[in-house]
Amino acid sequence: MSYLNFNADKANNTSKELNILLADYHLYYQKLRNFHWNILGHNFFDLHVKFEEMYDDAILKIDEIAERILTLRFQPTSNYSDYLEMSSLKESKSELKDVDMVNILIDDHGLLLKQMSKVVEVAGEAEDEGTIDLIGAYIRELETTSWMLDAWRMKTGDIHKSV
Repeated sequence: MSYLNFNADKANNTSKELNILLADYHLYYQKLRNFHWNILGHNFFDLHVKFEEMYDDAILKIDEIAERILTLRFQPTSNYSDYLEMSSLKESKSELKDVDMVNILIDDHGLLLKQMSKVVEVAGEAEDEGTIDLIGAYIRELETTSWMLDAWRMKTGDIHKSV
């Protein structure tokens, strides 16, 4: 790993936090599939397509996170039983209203963003610019998706005007 100029002990801390993020993303991905398959009602067409877009994005991130762990010369966690133990995200029922699905996803985004911040913090301590760059882009993208989902559930007049 000397060609990467990493301290193995510090990279170990980063890989641990990345593995937690990997677990989080696996539960998030499956939740998106669940919601995609089980959405009903007037918003079916909009949310069915949006959830598919989101799980397509999540599966790409899962692969990138695992590959980053491998780049650091550690092994990505790959068992669902481990993901369920490691993740701060929880499974969801299938029989939910559309707004409840969106609310759950926005809450999960908060947990994902919290874990991403932990990854960035330990990667910063390890002077691991590659991980910081990767996760920084994820943070920006997830913040935008969260804003869009939040806008979907808002009503006219809910937004504050700056003065």
